[in-house]
Formats: sequence, C-alpha cells, structure tokens
Amino acid sequence: MAQPTSSDHSHGMTLLRDPLLNKGTAFTEAERTALGLRGLLPPCVLTMETQVERVLVNLRTLPTDLEKFVALNALHDRNEALFFRVVVDNIDEIQPIIYTPTVGLACQKYGLIYQRPRGMFISSRDRGQIADILKNWPNPAKLIVVTDGERILGLGDLGANGMGIPVGKLSLYSACAGVHPEHCLPVVLDVGTNNEELLNDPYYLGLRERRLTGEAYDSFVDEFMVAARKTFPGVLIQFEDFANHSAFKLLHKYRDEACVFNDDIQGTAAVALAGLFSALRVNGGKLKDQRILFLGAGEAATGIADLVVSAMMAEGASEAEALRRNWLVDSRGLVVGSRDGLHGHKLRYAHRDQAPISDFLTAIRTLKPTAIIGVAAVGGAFTPEVLKAMAELNEQPIVFALSNPTSKAECSAEDAYRYTEGRALFACGSPYDPVKLNGRTFVPRQGNNSYIFPGVGLGVIASRSRLVTDEMFMAAAHTLADCVGKDDLAQGSLYPALPRIREVSARIAVAVADVAYQRGLADGPAPNDVKSLIQSQMYEPKY
Repeated sequence: MAQPTSSDHSHGMTLLRDPLLNKGTAFTEAERTALGLRGLLPPCVLTMETQVERVLVNLRTLPTDLEKFVALNALHDRNEALFFRVVVDNIDEIQPIIYTPTVGLACQKYGLIYQRPRGMFISSRDRGQIADILKNWPNPAKLIVVTDGERILGLGDLGANGMGIPVGKLSLYSACAGVHPEHCLPVVLDVGTNNEELLNDPYYLGLRERRLTGEAYDSFVDEFMVAARKTFPGVLIQFEDFANHSAFKLLHKYRDEACVFNDDIQGTAAVALAGLFSALRVNGGKLKDQRILFLGAGEAATGIADLVVSAMMAEGASEAEALRRNWLVDSRGLVVGSRDGLHGHKLRYAHRDQAPISDFLTAIRTLKPTAIIGVAAVGGAFTPEVLKAMAELNEQPIVFALSNPTSKAECSAEDAYRYTEGRALFACGSPYDPVKLNGRTFVPRQGNNSYIFPGVGLGVIASRSRLVTDEMFMAAAHTLADCVGKDDLAQGSLYPALPRIREVSARIAVAVADVAYQRGLADGPAPNDVKSLIQSQMYEPKY
C-alpha cells in the first residue's frame, strides 16, 4: 500500500492545517502529546469510522447538492484521508456530488463558493515566468490535469471557473484508482474568457479580458508544457475540457513527444467502446456489423468513432468498411462530403456518396443505424420520435445518451426504456435511478469516463511510460467490458457497479502497464508481477 511521502515534520496548529497530514479528532493521546496538539483539539479521540459517520450525517441533512459539494470541498481542504475515505466507501452517493453532474453547477458558481486555493492558476500575464511559478507547488507532481476552461462539460466557456473540473478529476484519480493525492496537481491556464456574463460578474476570479488566441495562445501553452515537464520529470499531463479547435491541435502536437492524453477524446472513446462491447454481448451482434450514428461531431464523437473504427478493423473489417459504418450529425445536419467548410477532424467521416440530411430523425430513417450515441450536449435531442424510430428498426436498439450534466442529456433513462418498450440497451452520461417498466426493473449505469481515466493514469504512472497510446485505451475498453457480469447485463447495466471501481481501475492499470512494457515505452523492464506492482502503488485512505 502506497503511503504519504511528505517529509514535512509539522506539529501543532501547522499540522492541523495540513490536509495531507491532518487527522483531526482521530489523533491519539500519544500523538497529541508528541505533536504539540494538546489543548488544540477536543479531548475525545474518535476513530476514522466514527468521523466518516459524522460527515455523512451532516452531509445528508443539507438540502441541495451544491451545499453538499461545498461541504465536501471544505473537508477535502482540511483532511484528505478522511475525505477520500468518505468517497471510497460511499462512491455511489458521493461521486455525483464531487463530479458530474454537480461539478458543473459548482463551476458556474465558482466565484461565490470559493473558499481556499486548490491547484494552480497560471494566467496569460505569467508568460515568461511559468517555470518559476510551477516551483511554488509544494509537492512532487506525477499527474497534472489541465484545462483552459473554454468548454466545461456541456456548459461552454467558464474561464477560470473551470478549476472545478481538474480538482474533481484528480479526486477521482485518488478515490477510484489510488493515485496518491500528494502527486496530483490541478491546473487552470487562465487565458481570459469570452463569456460576457463572467466578464461582468463582480465575483468572477479570473482574468477580465477576452481569450488569448492564435500564436500567442500556442506559445503560452507550449511554455507551460515545457516548464511542467522540466519541473516534474516524467509527469503525466491530461488535457481536459479544451474547446474542439484546441483539443485536437494540442493532442496531435504533443502525443508523440510527451506523456499526455485528452480524456474528452480518448477516455470518452474507451468508455463508449466498452459499453458497445457490453451491449453486443446482450444482442449477440458483432461490432464490425454495426451502423453507428453520432449526434455530435466534436472531440467526443470523433474520438469514439476513431476507436470504434480501430476495433472494427481488429475484427476483420477494412478501414473503408469501418469508416462507412460510422456517421456524424452536427448542428448543420449529417456530415457529408459535399458540404463546404468541414473541419479536419470531421473529414474522415464526411461520406461522399450520401446526400445532405438536415435533421437527426431523418438521418435515422435513412441510414438505419443499430446504435445512436449522443455527445452533443443538446438536452432532449433523443425525442420520443427518435427513440420509437430506433425501436422500429432494431429489436434491441443501442442508445447512449452520454452528454452531461443532466440538463444536457439527450434523453432520460425512463424515456429511453419507455419509448423502446423496454428493449433499449442504454447507457447515460449522468446518473439515473432504476426504472420500473412492465414488471421489470432496469438499472442504467453511467458511461462515465471515471471507469477509464483513473486506471489508465495509474498504469502509466506505475510503469513510468513515456507516452500514452491508443493501444492503451483499446486495452482499457476491453478490460472494462470484461468486468461486466451476466447479472449486470440481465438488469440492463452495461457497466460494472460503481463500488467496484477500484478493482476495475486496478485491472485497467495492469492492462495499460502491460502495453507500456510490451511496446518498450516503460522506464525499465517489466516486473515479474505487474498486478503486484500496481497494487503496491495504490493509495489507501486511512490514518
């Protein structure tokens, strides 16, 4: 079990204010004497188990999820071990509060709920000084999650308010995969915002100026990348919630020279592909025979489509055949080759022998897909008519409404089952309660990236891989699908139960590390037991 590596010998009030070392009322009598804590704490010594119960009692009395988010954030700021114990032991209840969907509202309200600094804000005014600024971070970072806040979930440009996303992602790294919190660094690259509401918000904490663009933006990000890799050698950098035009460019620029990945492109792809593998176990189909229609044509849609094409080719399809089975619909309709002004990432799926189609429902009736995947953040786009059309075309239609937060979901779980007469193979991007229909109870599960990125990150860090490859995400998708049992499938669940997440993440980490060792990307030879290596790296939140 990985233990804290902090060399800080704090005592007294300084110790109580260090969230990595603080135990609060759980400090023993002997510790209180040795560490100068007598008189600074109430006399009663509580166990961690009692502390967890106390946190949950208080949390469950709060009337809104945002208030619960604030309370958990405050706990995170004062006692990391207790915070992660609460999360790990109650993941079903807590994950939707510390991440999607609640984190979206928390980002929108960030200026109002801000309490203590967490992570690093590096602004465009810091150009030329980023390396010195990163040295202010007190811990040896092995993992950075960085955003510029331009496309936060489906909520758009939230600027510096987007810090909630890297913080939330890294919380899941520690809770779901045991990456030690001391090794995690959340970063916002504050290059301004084009959100007028934020620019006029008296409580907005970011730069009050328009977004940096062009060469100035590129050079700023490059300075950060160089400085981060120099300050923290071997660090894994995850790009998060960049707008499409930046996301693809940054991934393509750095992926062959640095240890980086983009979760919105690659993580989303792996979790969606795993869901497809699970759905096909139910209906008996082969991936290479599916016709998949995406609502959305951005980083998530093309990332999923690219990985699906690779998986179809692995089943024996030619690249042309696989491409022909994947179609995109954006705000202008079906992406076809005759359309002018297509962006680079869409061109691969711009089929040239298909006439334009302006709406999603007509595209379904024309192309007759076996699966529809929503990643456009257009709430309610999978209308009853869309769902009924899919049910008419398929005995068991695959319906993935993956956009989040909940307000942006293409359809609810209840609608997906109701309008397909309970025949849909459904996955969602936000959490939904079980649905009862015609005497059967369906248990929909989130196609949440938290099933993928924590395990991928753990595998990369443990193996000290120099790069993160698409092969690793393919291995992660197969491993995740293999974790879904027959009982899960019988109740309509295409993903494993969330309380199994640490087991799932460990298995994914092993698969990812195996790829690193097999491809010569790891720093050093493969150990005799990769599973034991992974388990030895996993942080367990306890005193």
